[in-house]
Amino acid sequence: MGLIVYGAALSPFVRKARVFLAEKGLEYTLENVNIFPPPDWFAEISPLKRIPVLKDEEADLFLADSSAICGYLEKKAPAPALYPSDPADYGRALWFEEYGDSELAGHIGMGTFRPMVVSPLMGKEPDTATAKKTIEEKLPSYFQYLEAQVGSREFLVGDGFSIADIGIATQFVNFAHAGFKPGADAYPNLTDYLTRMHTRPSFAACIAEETAMLDKVLKRAG
Repeated sequence: MGLIVYGAALSPFVRKARVFLAEKGLEYTLENVNIFPPPDWFAEISPLKRIPVLKDEEADLFLADSSAICGYLEKKAPAPALYPSDPADYGRALWFEEYGDSELAGHIGMGTFRPMVVSPLMGKEPDTATAKKTIEEKLPSYFQYLEAQVGSREFLVGDGFSIADIGIATQFVNFAHAGFKPGADAYPNLTDYLTRMHTRPSFAACIAEETAMLDKVLKRAG
């Protein structure tokens, strides 16, 4: 089954698809696409010019959007299941996926990752003031919500790793790349949860690859 993911490794949405593929045990090729700006041909496979895009050569299919990709792969390769079978758990898993894709992505991405990582990658100085303001004023309510939702659970929904965990944890990788993490004293449940998620082989492989790339490009100490 020839699968190709088009996108950039540092994107939380590309990582979301890659972690999903890894958890399914599906082999794929990552084709790097810079969307600042995207190449002309990219609009043909991604009408909104966003990443990731999945190409399934066997099905002769191009599919844009990380949620659509993950839903497709769940049907194509059902085991191991990454969407809960229980209706209530299934609904909650979709909710957490959306919460990560929209709310967390917006604040972590634009408020911390872009000013602290994307700006230096573009040859600009990091915008520490914007990141500080985001962390102090915008993110605490999100962290408090997730702290309560995690509680003493191993996973966000049900008894197993799911799209809910992927959707939330991928956003916090970008938070870590920006040099931040939720405070362990204020958010012990969330901190422990993220450690569990990010040390899973599917996440750990992406994180190691991305960190090495950033260390090299930004000339950071390893």
